[in-house]
Order: sequence, then structure tokens, then C-alpha cells
Amino acid sequence: MDTLSTESQLLAGPSGANSEPLRVCIQGGPGAFHEIAARQYFGRRPVAIVPALTFEALVTVMEAGQDADIALMAIENTLAGSLMSNYQLLNNTNLVVVGEVYLRIVQNLMALPGQTIGDITEVYSHPIAIAQCRDFFRRYPHIRLIEAEDTALSAQMISDQGRAGAGAIASTLAAEMYDMNLLAESIETNKFNYTRFLVLQRPQDAVIPDDADKVSLSFAVDHEVGSLYKVLAVLAAYQVNLTKIQSAPIIGRPWEYLFFVDFISEGKMSAQQALEAIRPLTHSLKIFGRYKKGEHYEL
Repeated sequence: MDTLSTESQLLAGPSGANSEPLRVCIQGGPGAFHEIAARQYFGRRPVAIVPALTFEALVTVMEAGQDADIALMAIENTLAGSLMSNYQLLNNTNLVVVGEVYLRIVQNLMALPGQTIGDITEVYSHPIAIAQCRDFFRRYPHIRLIEAEDTALSAQMISDQGRAGAGAIASTLAAEMYDMNLLAESIETNKFNYTRFLVLQRPQDAVIPDDADKVSLSFAVDHEVGSLYKVLAVLAAYQVNLTKIQSAPIIGRPWEYLFFVDFISEGKMSAQQALEAIRPLTHSLKIFGRYKKGEHYEL
């Protein structure tokens, strides 16, 4: 598919026209960090957000091919680490990675207009968002932290139900969309809090830009001494910069592992040459996508 497009064609969408909004499926509700990442990635291209309650639902929507053109899926966070369930989803779908974007995650405490932090007795948000803000809430022991499905949906729930005494941890976009007041901004403990999102398309719509320099893949190796080392040595010989390696057990095959790898091609030899060189050394080699390494965005 190397003859297919550049970013301008991707921005134009599968139809090639850029007048219609691109239907972008995200996990979570409108105002979620996935939406912010999507709007940063697609820039001036109008987007219509298609919410999915779970990542499994997101994959289902994309595979069905009727309600969404493209999707964003969080894959790792600098504090929480890799989202291994999403790596497994990638391995079990034919969706293709066509891009990535890194977003600084700024968590904010919000509530209904007129509320103060002294009025708040419970705060709702996604478990990862809560984990990122626990140091802040140690100053407010009267507040109970309650895990929910999504950051933005927590804000929406409080707004729709008029829940006095309840707060949410979410983005400033969610606060604007659901008419919530910010009680405290940037309450995450670590300010170097970034999430990496993958951009996914169906195989028939996927494109490899001419300037693609990053590859995501998975593979297994023989269960013997030095098998992984041989693969990594070949990649080093082909002058690729290994930016990610993550292992996961292969169900039903004790002590055998699937390796998820990202690399950036920095030498004169192509990424395709490197992939062909490691193919005889691996089992179940799957290329998730070849794409241009992503930009980092601050909120």
C-alpha cells in the first residue's frame, strides 16, 4: 500500500473530499482526552466524534465500517504504562495503525456552578485519572473517590443529574461542554503526564505516507536461549531505533511470550528491509502499521 497517500489524503478522509467531517471513533464521551487528541491530530479538518463506551466497542464500531471512518485508541501513558488489553485488541483485529499523537494530560477538578471544594463529598472519574491525582486529594480526606467508566462521562453525569456535592476529574473541554466550574486546575501529581494515542483505520482505507518512519509490530520467538537477542541484533544492524518493547504471555503456551515492538527507521536501509530480515527469526509476525512518528501537544 506504499503507493497510497500522504497526510493530505488522510485528512481528506476515505472519500477523498474534505468538506464532510471525518467520523472519529473514540473511547469515552465528548470532551474526553481522546477527543482533544483527535482534534490536535487532524488539525483544521472538521471531525465528528463517535463515542464508544469501551475500547472493545471502539474496535467493533470500526470493524463494522458503517458509523466511523477512523479511530483513536490510547496505548500507553508515561505514568500508568502500557495498556496491555489494548495491545491484545490490536493483535486480534485487522485494523491498521496509520498514525500516532502524544497529548499532555492535564486533570482538573470540576463541579456544578456555585459549588466550592468544601461542598464536595465525592468525586467521579476513570481509575487512571484518579490514580494520577491521589496526592491532591490527600489534602481533602472528606472527599470519596469513585471509579467510573470515563472522565468526560463523569462530568456529563453530574451535569445531567444536577448532582450537588459531587465533582469530576476531567479535561477543561469537558468542563466547557457540560457547563461545569473548575474548582482546581492541573491537579495531577506528575506534570510530565503524557498519553500516546494510535490512529486506526480499516485495511481498505489505510495509507502509508511517503515519509513514514515508524513501525509497530508483534512477534513471538522460539523458546530457547538467545532467540530474542537475535531479532534485536538484526534490528540494530539495520540501524533502527527501538522505541518500545513490551511482552505479554501467550495464553495456552506457558512461559512463552508475544513481543510488541515499535521502532523508528534512522539508517539508509528501509524499514521494509529490516522487517524482512527478522521474519525468519520470528513466529506470528504481525505488522500493525507503518506511519510517521507523532507530534507532542501541550494543553
